[in-house]
Amino acid sequence: MDTYAPYRDLLLSLNKTALQAVAPDGAVLRHLHIDNKATLTLLDEQEEELWSAPLSSFARIRVLGAGKGAAPMARALEELLGDRIDDGLVIVKYGHSLAEDGQPHPVRIVEGAHPVPDAAGMQAANELVDTALSCRADDLVLCVFTGGASALTPALQPGIALDDLQKLTSALLGCGADIHEINTLRKHLSRLSGGSLARALAPATGLGLIVSDVVGDNLDVIASGPTVPDGSTFADCAAIVEKYHLAGRLPASIAAHLQKGLDGHLPETPKAGDPSFARMRNCLVATLSQALQAAADKARSLGLEPRLLTDRLTGEAREVAAGLIHTAQDVQKTLSSGDRPVCLLAGGETTVTLRGQGRGGRNQEMALAASLELARASGIHALFAGTDGTDGPTDAAGGFAFSGHVLDWPALGLNPEQSLADNDSYACLQKAGTLYVSGPTRTNVMDAAFILVYPPR
Repeated sequence: MDTYAPYRDLLLSLNKTALQAVAPDGAVLRHLHIDNKATLTLLDEQEEELWSAPLSSFARIRVLGAGKGAAPMARALEELLGDRIDDGLVIVKYGHSLAEDGQPHPVRIVEGAHPVPDAAGMQAANELVDTALSCRADDLVLCVFTGGASALTPALQPGIALDDLQKLTSALLGCGADIHEINTLRKHLSRLSGGSLARALAPATGLGLIVSDVVGDNLDVIASGPTVPDGSTFADCAAIVEKYHLAGRLPASIAAHLQKGLDGHLPETPKAGDPSFARMRNCLVATLSQALQAAADKARSLGLEPRLLTDRLTGEAREVAAGLIHTAQDVQKTLSSGDRPVCLLAGGETTVTLRGQGRGGRNQEMALAASLELARASGIHALFAGTDGTDGPTDAAGGFAFSGHVLDWPALGLNPEQSLADNDSYACLQKAGTLYVSGPTRTNVMDAAFILVYPPR
C-alpha cells in the first residue's frame, strides 16, 4: 500500500486546478469577444476595453504565433471567428500540436524543437516573418504567443547559422543564465523577436494575445517580445557575455554580429515610440499568479489554509527548494493539533547550474533537494512541476517530495546526495517512484510548487 497516495492525489488535484485556470484557449475567449453587431473587442487584464473595431473594417484576418500553448489558442480563435480567418501559422514544440479532427483549419500548426532550436523551427519562423511582411494596412493580425516561442522561432539575422544559435543556446542553458538574459541575446540575433515582428506587420493592425512564462510578466521578455518595444540593447548583450564568461565560447558569427551592434553598424531593436507599434495592442491573457490563485481557492474548498508565498521564485533550484522546505518547517512549528493543514503555494522560474553529467530539470532537482531536506521530517509533502508538462530535456514535468520517503531509497540502490551532485535527478526520482510525468499541458506559465503542511503529531 502506498502510504503517500492521499498526499499525491491532493497535490495533483491542486496542480490540475492551477493548469485549468491558465488553459490558453479559455484565456483567449475570456479576453476577446464578438457582439451581435460583429464588433470584435479585446479586454485587458482588468476586463476593461483595450481595443475594439468592426470586423467589416478588415479585408483579411490572419493568425500568427508560436509557443507551447499556441495550438489551442489558434483553435480558440477559429472557434470565435470561424470562416472570417483567412490564414495563419503557429509554431509549437514537438508533441504539442493537436489531434487531427478531420476538419479543415485555416491556421496551420507546425512543430519545431525546444529548448535548442532546429531546422524545422527555422524554416517555419522564416515563413512566419515573410507572412508578416506581406500584410497590408487593412489586415487584422492576431498574434498568439506563449512560453517556448523564443526557441521555436529562430528567424536569424543574415550571416548567423542555425548551428551557431544552437551552440549559444546550449551554453546559456548550461551556465545558469536566466530567461531574461537568454532572451536579451536572442532578440538581438533575430528577425522576429524584440519587437521585430511588429515592425514586419506594420501598417497592419495587430493584437498580441500573450501567455506569460517569465517572472514579473514583462511583455518585452515573454517569447522575447515579438510584438512589443524592446528595452534591451547590444550593450546588455555584451554584459551578459561578460557575466557568464562566454566570450571564448561564442560562435564567430554571433560574436561579430554583437560587435557590429555595439559599434553602431547595426540598427537596434525597435524601442518605445517606434511607429511600428502605432496599431499594435498587446494583452496578457494568462499568468502564473492566476494559476496559483486558482489553486489557493481549490485548497480552501478542500479544507486547507492556503498561503501564497510568491509568484517570483528565482535562483538556484536546489537552494530555492531548501528554502521553501525551511519555510514549511517554520510554518509547521506554529500549528497545533486540530489546526487546518496549510497549503503553501509558490512559483517562478529557477535555474540549474550544471555540475555533473546527469539528466533532469529544475523542478526535478527541486524535488530531489526537497526530499533530502525532508529526510527526518514528518507531515510535509510537496510537488514541484513545470506548468508546460516538461522539465528540462526530459519527458517529466517535475517530481514529488514526501517526508521521510528518502530514508527508503538506499534499499533501492539509490544515493540521492550523489544524484543531486551529478544533476541526475530524473533517474533517482524515477526509481524512487516520485517522478511526475504529465505529458504536454499546452500551456506555460513557468513552474509551480505546492507544499502541504500538517500540524505536528
